[in-house]
Amino acid sequence: MAVVDTAQKEASSVALPGLGRALMSAGKLTQKSAEEIYKKSQNSRTSFIAELTGSGVVSAADLAHTVSAVFGAPLLDLDAIDPQRLPKDLLDAKICTAYRVVVLSKRNNRLIVATADPTDQEAAEKIKFTTQMGVDWIIAEYDKLNRLVEISTKSTGEAMDTLISAGSDFEFDDVAVEEATESADAATEVEDAPIVKFLHKMLLDAFNMRASDLHFEPYEHQYRVRFRIDGELREIASPPIAIKDKLASRIKVISRLDISEKRVPQDGRMKLKVGPDRVIDFRVSTLPTLFGEKIVIRILDPSSAKLGIDALGYEAAEKERLLTAIGRPYGMILVTGPTGSGKTVSLYTCLNLLNKSGVNIATAEDPSEINLPGVNQVNVNEKAGLTFAVALKSFLRQDPDIIMVGEIRDLETADISIKAAQTGHLVLSTLHTNDAPTTLTRMRNMGIAPFNIASSVILITAQRLARRLCPICKTPADIPHEALVDAGYPEHELDGSWVTYRPVGCSACNNGYKGRLGIYQVMPISEEIQRIILRDGSALEIAEQAKLEGVRSLRDAGLHKAKLGLTSLEEVLAVTNE
Repeated sequence: MAVVDTAQKEASSVALPGLGRALMSAGKLTQKSAEEIYKKSQNSRTSFIAELTGSGVVSAADLAHTVSAVFGAPLLDLDAIDPQRLPKDLLDAKICTAYRVVVLSKRNNRLIVATADPTDQEAAEKIKFTTQMGVDWIIAEYDKLNRLVEISTKSTGEAMDTLISAGSDFEFDDVAVEEATESADAATEVEDAPIVKFLHKMLLDAFNMRASDLHFEPYEHQYRVRFRIDGELREIASPPIAIKDKLASRIKVISRLDISEKRVPQDGRMKLKVGPDRVIDFRVSTLPTLFGEKIVIRILDPSSAKLGIDALGYEAAEKERLLTAIGRPYGMILVTGPTGSGKTVSLYTCLNLLNKSGVNIATAEDPSEINLPGVNQVNVNEKAGLTFAVALKSFLRQDPDIIMVGEIRDLETADISIKAAQTGHLVLSTLHTNDAPTTLTRMRNMGIAPFNIASSVILITAQRLARRLCPICKTPADIPHEALVDAGYPEHELDGSWVTYRPVGCSACNNGYKGRLGIYQVMPISEEIQRIILRDGSALEIAEQAKLEGVRSLRDAGLHKAKLGLTSLEEVLAVTNE
């Protein structure tokens, strides 16, 4: 009995903080646990709540809900708070850091303050003394509160340093950016070391993550950076809004754009050296928006055109049709598909195969995206009067063998291209249509005579890019028989000898996908299709005849890729959209 009395006396001698006593009364902590945690906090010179959540005895979420219920204070999820919109200068950053509190708003002569420990009287008195205002507590989860305190109390420079150092394995001193020579004032304006390092990091990260585009987007209270990876935009960073003008100026300087012009869109280019013999081109586009200039940077990797036709994902029959067409001495080859479907890479892959010393190749693009030595590339300049049509007329006086037109946009360009194809030149170009058969009717709608189409076009390739399943984590998908039939698989193929796969996600991929592969509809213009064109037949008639000749539709080509386990059925349905 004496031993028990002694233990009780020792226990009662420990002056537990108010939070500990509140948790004991709520049944979340035993007295012994509370005292042990309190002693550890005293020894390590940390707060009771930090030791409590760190020990794992009570989770931050459970603690917040308990405290809110015990003290009758409102509970707030701080993930819903935009750090950029928090009131500034109402409370000294040192007090916020020391007591782990964040001022959310001000109402009359009272501050609304987020805390995880409303029993901290020292914090309340310090805030009252410093601000001469009352305090109303809002309960928040301790881990989320810590993150918000760190973000809200950092200066712009500190926040930039954190963004730059987080997960960075790059040595920026070895990175050489080709820069324009600007005035001393302009150089001074943008030579801000954190901005320079941040931009270099974003460009290198995008290249290493196989992104196709970088988006720098300013909003009223937020600035975000997104990468397009495997066709999907992902938010990568959220730097301070204060850097938007300096970052835009920095990008403009190295892209040879006018940094003083912020009212109209501008287009430029820049280069980044990523190795002793590897240079990546970037195409830059600026756009004035409500809250600053949005900048999109397209990554143009010249090596993508030299991967070879096998890397593009053509099936054997499709590849043979394409190689036969580009081996012809004259005629027109059209590549169709929406923006971002890989048309330019397909065209340059063909040009790379045709690029020999005995051949004269000329291209007109808006703008030229991939630099290919041995090919005479011209950038269209509408303002200066250098249109596709003007460039094509000049090409025909330059003794060309092969002509590539970036896009057929109007009747004049189409007419000149067709005449070139009819007079002994091989012409390659693109059109924005949904599939190969509708390309012919689209040309008819532009005003091109049927006999000109039938006598010049020799092959049309429609294409899409689908995300490739990660080979490491993909798993068989249990898809009902009816769903496979509805998707387009014929009954005789559903014999159980193959399975479709679905994405899972792992550390080596992006939500179950890694890279992209092409889905192609390669349609040679046969004599029978020429007859349909000459009698002004519809796209449906052309599609039916192409199917009889063994040409897969885009949906069928995609279903075949899913059958091979290269992509998922849902991805095929999304990109073919029939």
